[in-house]
Amino acid sequence: MKSSPKRISIVIPCYNEAPNINSSYKALVQVIKNDPRHTYGLLYVNDGSRDNTLRLLHKLAREDTSVQVLSLSKNFGKEIALAAGLQYAQGDAIIMVDADGQHPAELIPQFIEKWEQGAQVVTGIRKSNQQEGWVKKYGSKLFYRAFNSLTGTELIPGSSDFRLIDKTVQSEFVRMTERNRITRGLIDWLGFNQEYIDFHANARTAGEAGYSFSKLFSLALSSFVSLSPKPLYFSFYLGLIVLPVAIVLGLFSVIEMLVGDPLGLNITGTAYLVILALFLIGTLLISQGITALYLSHIHAETQNRPLFVIDSASSRSLLRHDS
Repeated sequence: MKSSPKRISIVIPCYNEAPNINSSYKALVQVIKNDPRHTYGLLYVNDGSRDNTLRLLHKLAREDTSVQVLSLSKNFGKEIALAAGLQYAQGDAIIMVDADGQHPAELIPQFIEKWEQGAQVVTGIRKSNQQEGWVKKYGSKLFYRAFNSLTGTELIPGSSDFRLIDKTVQSEFVRMTERNRITRGLIDWLGFNQEYIDFHANARTAGEAGYSFSKLFSLALSSFVSLSPKPLYFSFYLGLIVLPVAIVLGLFSVIEMLVGDPLGLNITGTAYLVILALFLIGTLLISQGITALYLSHIHAETQNRPLFVIDSASSRSLLRHDS
């Protein structure tokens, strides 16, 4: 008996991507037409767009039965939009693709080939980006080094959200409920059999990148706090430095009071106290800042708010599928 073809679900998060929707859709359709061995579904997640993105997506859904649309009630951010797409995607394998055209759709068959050879996660490794400035380029390198050393999760430099995951990985991913998240880090933390494909990011078809430097910095900070307790240890290590310094300063103060100024430093005891106070105040502020980060995450979790809110869907059957 001939087995039914495996289904590939492609998840595309969108935020104000109206200028790119049609071109990226055509690139994906070209891949689908050239692959008769599989069936495909395109799941667009509208992340509270303020332009014509949603209208264009509904138009695609009316014209193409393989297109489905989830529309979130507001802009929750790309990571949450991806979480929504991965929760509702219906396929033997799920591929994540950006809507701006930077992820080359023509590489999708290579992802599927590695999956059929046994890989459960296939990750796109970005080797270059035509529109990447030096701040973002070197900031990215610094992020990967810091992430790997702080979290203990090995994130390959250049790894992106352009990746394929097996439905087994999907079922485990949707069990993870933290709100401050980085999708690629959580998927890599899960493990499974992983393979990699190098790619060179295309230039954006139109518009500007949704991730500003401040958003990227915030995402990196949230990633460190969410995936590792090591930042908590920073204040402890700083204390190990400050305490010996304070002791040495105290000894100098005692020596100066007892035998004068043998080293000729001519520093008063008041100056020592001011320096000591500055060290202690700095340590306290850093400790409070790091603690506040963790408390803010604990606060978000204890509020027990929904991870995302669905405003509408292109079909009722889509909402009935809840992993």
